[in-house]
Amino acid sequence: MTGTQTRTHCPYCSLQCGMTLQPGRAEGRATLEVLPWEDFPVNEGGLCRKGWTSAGLRGSRERLTSPLVRDRETGALTAVTWEEALDHVADRLRTIQDEHGKDAVAVFGGGGLTNEKAYQLGKFARVALGTSQIDYNGRWCMSSAASAGTRTFGVDRGLPFPLSDVAQAEVVVLVGSNMAETMPPAARYLDRCRENGGKVVVIDPRVTATAERADVVVQPVPGTDLALALGLLHLVIAGGHVDTAYVEARTNGFAAVADSVAAWWPERVERVTGVAAEELRALADLLVSHRKVMVLTARGAEQHATGSDTVLAWIDLALALGLPGREHAGYGCLTGQGNGQGGREHGQKNDQLPGYRMLVDPAARAHVAGVWGVDPDSLPGPGRSAYELLDALGTDDGPKALLVHGSNIVVSAPNATHVEQRLASLDLLVVCDIVMSETAAMADVVLPVTQWAEETGTMTNLEGRVILRRQAVAPPRGVHSDLDVVAGLAERLKAPIAFSTDPEEVFEELGRASAGGKADYAGITYERIEAEKGVFWPCPDATHPGTPRMFTEAFAHPDGRAKMHVVEHRGTAEPIDEAFPLHLTTGRVLAQYQSGAQTRRIRELPDTGAFVEMHPLLARRLGTADGEQVTVSTRRGSVQAPARVVTTIRPDTVFVPFHWLGVNRLTNDALDPASRMPEFKVCAASVEVS
Repeated sequence: MTGTQTRTHCPYCSLQCGMTLQPGRAEGRATLEVLPWEDFPVNEGGLCRKGWTSAGLRGSRERLTSPLVRDRETGALTAVTWEEALDHVADRLRTIQDEHGKDAVAVFGGGGLTNEKAYQLGKFARVALGTSQIDYNGRWCMSSAASAGTRTFGVDRGLPFPLSDVAQAEVVVLVGSNMAETMPPAARYLDRCRENGGKVVVIDPRVTATAERADVVVQPVPGTDLALALGLLHLVIAGGHVDTAYVEARTNGFAAVADSVAAWWPERVERVTGVAAEELRALADLLVSHRKVMVLTARGAEQHATGSDTVLAWIDLALALGLPGREHAGYGCLTGQGNGQGGREHGQKNDQLPGYRMLVDPAARAHVAGVWGVDPDSLPGPGRSAYELLDALGTDDGPKALLVHGSNIVVSAPNATHVEQRLASLDLLVVCDIVMSETAAMADVVLPVTQWAEETGTMTNLEGRVILRRQAVAPPRGVHSDLDVVAGLAERLKAPIAFSTDPEEVFEELGRASAGGKADYAGITYERIEAEKGVFWPCPDATHPGTPRMFTEAFAHPDGRAKMHVVEHRGTAEPIDEAFPLHLTTGRVLAQYQSGAQTRRIRELPDTGAFVEMHPLLARRLGTADGEQVTVSTRRGSVQAPARVVTTIRPDTVFVPFHWLGVNRLTNDALDPASRMPEFKVCAASVEVS
């Protein structure tokens, strides 16, 4: 902190851009100004419009500043004291568990929570509540890439190299990423790559703002990225371009993979993906003619019922070319949520303990239980994954109560109408939030919690860089931290151990709990983070420099080798047909973030509402025009929105952004068998004039 200025980080995406906050006063009211932090390496002082306006929620009339409890007679939410609210929640939780068992209470976390909150939430669920029923919305972010990375490399870190390496690559392939709109400051590295003579390839059904700054744009049918990867690997092998020395020295399983892609000749790929055979050959030629090739996947490729297999196929291609571990090359995943990386490392996921330890591993249970001071046998086993947990709410053998931290489930869940019905069936719904989100509006108890500028805590960005958000201003009177909520409930539930509310104490404990794990934070401290502008994990001790680049010498499997995997293209879970002849896909727009609970309440950000992007050929066939209302329907429901007619989308595909209540009422809840990721990114749809 310099004077009244505080160096911290943006509250939104996984870049966690550095920024400086300066409190002040104007017209008799407190203000908070966002200024650059010019030497923070990720964004170098640059921010997107969401970052520059991120202080806009401070002082908003829509901030929650008092706990609210629903009156059983009137149905209205009524303000109560914190003591009354926590007493009420604890009494209800105790009664529900006494009647139905420990797993009758569930916890749902978020990928935007700090590492300290995510850690305490997992600990609270397993120790204070004794429930196995915990997962989080990051399951819907990059779980398919996490599953594939763990299976292939032995560890999951979104980018195993600094983002700045992108600028030094000779070819960057973006699969399902609209970086220019979802994380604009990162797009500078694509521009620098091109300025250095490199090529940028974008694979997306839409010609997005990112595609407009690319050298090559490939527009496959939604849900066919896996087949595209298989076809490219076929051409690499057929052309004799495999890095044989690398494959033999550093991988297992290549022979079986080579046999499996033999049938994916270019013409077959064309029939499946809609990408011309010559276009595929040209892309393969581009890849094999350069050494520094980087493949980056994002939600467009991953949010499918075959998402983990799709990522495995692209990693197989990268391994065949000898890319992972090579300087300025390799495979990486572009994490979405602010703490999508750290949020899944330390205990929010249904099957994991801190440090990426697995709940089913006796040694992992013993280590973490030792740090916590509890019996390892007292820790419950793995519970349901995010959507499966929500699907089970209120059922005979499912949870009867749900605590929600950092997630707006009603807007963000797939098949959202069904999920809303499940939430309504609960005996108790408790939501911690900063505003009255759509999910909070359904709650029996709403607890007002701090936002980013009002609290201190660490985040882990898309590079695996652990950064520190510093508190810049005091929270409004009546607003408490999630750490306070957890500690207050744990005390009332007579948990066998205490829960600290000091974030630095919690982080130090997290370090001990993660020590020796794959995501080892033991050598990271608040002081080091500030001094070094972030520390890359794994960092096992105070003398370790951190690990900006992974896999340079070995992968994280016991034998040090990467595992290649045979995967097959199965198609989408819901093929198009006569009744639903179009592909519906979803995504973000520049001015909004996630469910929009925060960004839709900031006046400086344009809130255009949802729209239905379609090709002129489709608009002509429907008899509609730009701006006219249309109805998009799937087997799960319908929504109305104005048409946006553009030439940049495939004629067989429509796009609707997901920031507004509605579109996820249409999306498919089919799950990836490995990652349990729902198929957000494609389902069969019809469109008609409203």
